Amino acid sequence: MEDKKVEQYYSPPPQLGKWEGFRIFLWNSETGQFMGRTGASWAKILLFYVIFYAVLCGFFGAMLAVFYQTLDPNVPKWQLEGSLIGTNPGLGFRPMPPESNVDSTLIWYKASNVGNYGYWTKELDAFLAHYRKTPAKHGVADTRMPCDYDKPPLPGKVCLPDIESWHSCNQNNSYNYQKSAPCIFLKLNKIFGWMPQIYNDTSKLPSNMPDDLKSHIANEQSQNRKTVNTVWVSCEGESPADVENIGPIQYIPQRGFPGYYFPFTNTPGYLSPLVAVLFEAPKRGVLINIECKAWAQNIHHDRFERRGSVHFELMVD
Repeated sequence: MEDKKVEQYYSPPPQLGKWEGFRIFLWNSETGQFMGRTGASWAKILLFYVIFYAVLCGFFGAMLAVFYQTLDPNVPKWQLEGSLIGTNPGLGFRPMPPESNVDSTLIWYKASNVGNYGYWTKELDAFLAHYRKTPAKHGVADTRMPCDYDKPPLPGKVCLPDIESWHSCNQNNSYNYQKSAPCIFLKLNKIFGWMPQIYNDTSKLPSNMPDDLKSHIANEQSQNRKTVNTVWVSCEGESPADVENIGPIQYIPQRGFPGYYFPFTNTPGYLSPLVAVLFEAPKRGVLINIECKAWAQNIHHDRFERRGSVHFELMVD
């Protein structure tokens, strides 16, 4: 008896239209599959990913908790020489030009036009808002106190300068912009734990320090004033033409940043010390390049990297 061979033929799947194929992909009533998987298959893969991501999140959270155990929210782990900031503070100036011209350092305005110089005074209003006496808010104002060389800040307290007494350079006087004699505010950048090494001995003053600043320090020292405990400030024109056009300068309330502001230790409410530089009679209609420097034995200057100094231009029409 001859074996009967059974021939089997492969039947191709039926040709389905796009909509019919998509409908069957969403729900196949013959196999009970939804989007290519049965309910049991979907349950297994969902359970797998829930467990997988839960373990992953738990591991990440545990590592983050361990990491935060090594940090103090109030004290940086790397300080001074061991930090990226280093030990050489820079200077900043206010008011800043508009954000639309972020690379500019030019302060240019027309003194006879309130709308024109109003931008600069509003910028100073916003910057100095934190320096004005305000009601206690979240305990910040409670940490601030008036200071002077005979009255440094108490432990846990910080100094609040009385900027309203700064004569020409206050809000009530529009910072003198309407008189073509603007005030530019300088601030020393904060470095945690940095303590200035003050120039209070005329025999150790650097040769490149301006002569008028040397005379000022010598006068303070001869009268045994406590104000010698200061990070000194100087502002000069960068070229001989700028020196000729810059005119007389006043430093308010004094010519530098008082030593009792240092070191910065991140005390709540801390405010960087300020110096208002009043340019009494800059030449009108002329662009003046100005460089201001902070002076201490451990502040080093580099014009190209702007270390320990700041550059800006002033033009008053």
